[in-house]
Amino acid sequence: MNATGLRDIYCGQVNASNIGQKVNLCGWVSKIRDHGEHLVFVDLRDHTGIVQCVVEAKLNLKPEYVLRVTGTVFNRPEDTFNDRIATGEVEIKNCEIQILNTAETLPIPIDPKINVEETQRLKYRFIDIRSDRMQYNLRLRHRILESIRHSMSAMGFLEVDTPLLWMPTPEGAREFLVPSRLQKGQFYSLPQSPQIAKQLLMVAGIDRYFQIAKCLRDEDLRSDRQFEFTQLDLEASFVKENDIMDFVSKVIKSLYEDVFNTSIDDIPKMTWIEAMYLYGTDKPDLRIPVVITDLSQLFENTNVNALKGQSIQGLILKGGSLISRAKLDELVEIAKRGGAKGLLWLRVTEDTSGIVFDSPVSKFFQDEDRESLKKGLDPEPGDLILIVSDEKPLACKVLNIVLSKVISDNLIDIKLDQADHRYVWITDFPMFESVDESNNAVAAHHPFTMPNIEDLDLITKDPLKVRSSAYDLVLNGWELGSGSVRIHDRSIQETVFKALGLTIQEAYERFGFMLEAFKYGAPPHAGFGLGIDRLVAILANESSIREVIAFPKSQSGIDLMTLSPSQVPATSLKELGIQLVKDSKNEGKNEVKQ
Repeated sequence: MNATGLRDIYCGQVNASNIGQKVNLCGWVSKIRDHGEHLVFVDLRDHTGIVQCVVEAKLNLKPEYVLRVTGTVFNRPEDTFNDRIATGEVEIKNCEIQILNTAETLPIPIDPKINVEETQRLKYRFIDIRSDRMQYNLRLRHRILESIRHSMSAMGFLEVDTPLLWMPTPEGAREFLVPSRLQKGQFYSLPQSPQIAKQLLMVAGIDRYFQIAKCLRDEDLRSDRQFEFTQLDLEASFVKENDIMDFVSKVIKSLYEDVFNTSIDDIPKMTWIEAMYLYGTDKPDLRIPVVITDLSQLFENTNVNALKGQSIQGLILKGGSLISRAKLDELVEIAKRGGAKGLLWLRVTEDTSGIVFDSPVSKFFQDEDRESLKKGLDPEPGDLILIVSDEKPLACKVLNIVLSKVISDNLIDIKLDQADHRYVWITDFPMFESVDESNNAVAAHHPFTMPNIEDLDLITKDPLKVRSSAYDLVLNGWELGSGSVRIHDRSIQETVFKALGLTIQEAYERFGFMLEAFKYGAPPHAGFGLGIDRLVAILANESSIREVIAFPKSQSGIDLMTLSPSQVPATSLKELGIQLVKDSKNEGKNEVKQ
């Protein structure tokens, strides 16, 4: 990285090889130490680091002043070496100082040792980004994107921009609408993803497309969601499910080599049903060394009412017997709120006869029940057993909720190492998630997802058993992205529309231009969308994607720096043909009419 313009070297680049050289540096005053007698030590900072400048003159400098320093590089006296910074063995002397700009006292500190409320950091984001933390995160993001672009190009993918002013897409979340000035009463939609556009590019013969795409969804915000987010969007023709997973896996593996100079293992695969029954979630965190065990067959003949159910699922927590009774009662309530009838817990102890189970229901246990628990879970003294008896999907889901609470409250000794990155592909998702009151299937993904070819006959007979050719990439319990093989056969598409309760006429009203395009030689194709913000957040050891986005919204959806959203002048609304009227149902707030 070569400096140009007012400087010929960056602050953090100065080292022993520059001793005796005259250099020009630019940056911000990080710290000032006035030793009197016209001797001032100034720590000059830019994005590469800090270097000490020795100024033998009385200057009126303050922190965050912007300076140009011209001076000569010297070795520091050995007893003044600073091993906390990369330039700690050298300093700049014989300095000429040019003040390029002054600065008022900062409204927030950028010292990493001082904790600042997030609302203040977002309000003064232009200051917050000067911090080492944000500089690292945003530059890491750049290097990751640089690696991704290189990998995609090397695999023959062509980067193509798609429109942001678009039409509604069938992806489940609310969309942002943009009123048209020229076609009054008409609206554009900001795309949730380039889903339809990239499929049209396959029809157009692009063959392999990718884009670092902006996507927009009007949904409730949380640590892993923003209104606007970025994804690696890709689509390829004449490929199968495994090809797309291979493309994405190569991108991830190359990223570790390019950015971190390390390698990762091949990414394992797990079916959706395996994930749900082993972990109770389709976003399993493989760092957690606890899985759910099916105990149903072991308790077929039990007389314990709490263990009589359609399915009996349990897990064992090493060292969990130390969890207090009050906490156990809280876990029972959490299980009930999750939809279960209850949660059975058993502390594992021992006496002269061997393993003993301490539980409110242990007095109802027969010897056969005790042996079944020993056989199914191989418990040791000090363990805690948790059991839910209910329908299997619900029982597994509730155990996952309970386990998440146990881990988040540090009730057992499970330390999740942020530097341990455990990827997994989840495959064979259900094609439909439910059936509505009209007996129409409800799509689990967008309606262009290809069903598993082996399950085509089930679409009309038993839609909830149909598997899709959809797949997710999960990292440490976060869904990084999802994709699928797309339907390119018109008869299959019509069958899926029919299952969803859409007539061909209704389908054409919603997706007419896409279905029209598919009449003219649509190739088999598949794709994927990888969440850049989530990936960078995990690789930066951050718990929120707000920390890897330059100008994010707060959790309430407000840009605290610009105070948007905001009202617009009446003249602007008039141009758009929009009139605001009072909404009597919403405490006098405005609603829009056009």
